[in-house]
Amino acid sequence: MAAAGGRDVGSAPILEEDRDSPSNKDDLEEEEMSQEPRLRDTPEDISFEAAVNTVAFHPTQDILAAGDLDGDVFVYAYSCMEAGNKELWSSGHHLKSCRDAAFSIDGQKLFTVSKDKAIHILNVEDGKLLKRISKAHSAALNKLLLIDENLIATGDDSGVLKVWDLRRDVAFLEMKNHDDYISDMLIDKNKKMLLTTSGDGTMGVFNIKRRRFELLSEYQNGDLTSISLMKRGKKVACGSSEGTIYLFNWDGFGATSDRFAIRAESIDCMTPVTENILCTGSMDGVIRAINILPNRVIGSVGQHPGEPIEQLAKSRDGQFLASCAHDLKVKFWDISSLNSIVVDDYRKRKKNKQLKSLSQKALGGAEDFFADLREEMPVDLKEKSQDGETDSDESD
Repeated sequence: MAAAGGRDVGSAPILEEDRDSPSNKDDLEEEEMSQEPRLRDTPEDISFEAAVNTVAFHPTQDILAAGDLDGDVFVYAYSCMEAGNKELWSSGHHLKSCRDAAFSIDGQKLFTVSKDKAIHILNVEDGKLLKRISKAHSAALNKLLLIDENLIATGDDSGVLKVWDLRRDVAFLEMKNHDDYISDMLIDKNKKMLLTTSGDGTMGVFNIKRRRFELLSEYQNGDLTSISLMKRGKKVACGSSEGTIYLFNWDGFGATSDRFAIRAESIDCMTPVTENILCTGSMDGVIRAINILPNRVIGSVGQHPGEPIEQLAKSRDGQFLASCAHDLKVKFWDISSLNSIVVDDYRKRKKNKQLKSLSQKALGGAEDFFADLREEMPVDLKEKSQDGETDSDESD
């Protein structure tokens, strides 16, 4: 049936004079705008079929790797455009859980370690398995650290540390000085001293240049779960299963110089963001930004509500933090604002239970599910809550 004016509604093409009319121009512009992908503050969450244990950012491209509980490794290109994340490839070479992953310095290779005791080296471009070191340890592998283009360190569930020369596929250093699993490792900028944290509550110090064990720190309460180098290499921060950060002077590894307790069940992982600020992940699912010396909890970067966080990683440009947890998701958080935060040593600290929101997606931000409930709070109470600087029970 022809409509008035001799044009079939919804079937005939728009005439040129109709296309140029103001109303049709507006309709076309709205249609084009609605079809354009929306630019987001952060990339969208990436969902998986199994819990993700590890995440790693590529050193030069917008690429992220994730390893899961089933032993699968996924590599994604990420983008802030809506629906912009794209899976590049996946690998199922590991027989058991993939526990840690790291890109090579040039970004051409991806290293992974697994509960199956193997080290894998994959081609980043197509996911091809370049090298497998089977039975690299006698116990399940837990941690991986790239030292340079030829050397890597691995730690296992029994407390054994190995340092490998990839040119010969041999471990030229093998030591067992921990009584429990190695949870994390770091190397200084001179590639000389390697530090480890362990479930036995100690930090280990190893001289890679001289290929010898130096010392163990004094025992701390609970497992030491993570480690970061802070204050331009002058301080070492260790997270613990008791929710305490232990600080060591670089030239005094034996005993702590300070300790800092936060209101969290645990500190399971951490990553440095600046020389003074690091982010921690805990069993309560909250990602906290923490300033070191003065010791303050700055606020919440984000959360996996009620889901323990396994690992955190900072993007190459420092704009994003990626987190993985037991909710089968990798989430992205905008941490660019942390670079400009300066904590006043003399400012009076206030004790409040609610963490300050540091991003749109964090608790209390615009996308927080509970935001509407908080809006029902009396104005004066809400203002007092948002003025808080810390949720800690720290002692400097």
